[in-house]
Amino acid sequence: MSGLQYYVYYKADAGRVDEMRRAVMALFGAVHSATGVQGDWQRRRDDPSTFMETYLNVTDAGAFDRALADAVESSGFSRLGIARITEIFQCA
Repeated sequence: MSGLQYYVYYKADAGRVDEMRRAVMALFGAVHSATGVQGDWQRRRDDPSTFMETYLNVTDAGAFDRALADAVESSGFSRLGIARITEIFQCA
């Protein structure tokens, strides 16, 4: 696999999963439209309050960073008041 791997994680009340799902699906649609990268949404197995978005094989980090930031706003995710932590990895 080439390119960068983005891992975005956050903690939120598991009772907000439906509200978050709507925002995350809209976010994924916007990111995919802008970059062709499809995100995946996961929840930690042993901690239902920890969620992660993964974006694999990002080839243009600058364009992806802009698209992700725009999508967080346009999807309504930013209005949820949930702090997002992003980690970016590359193949070793």
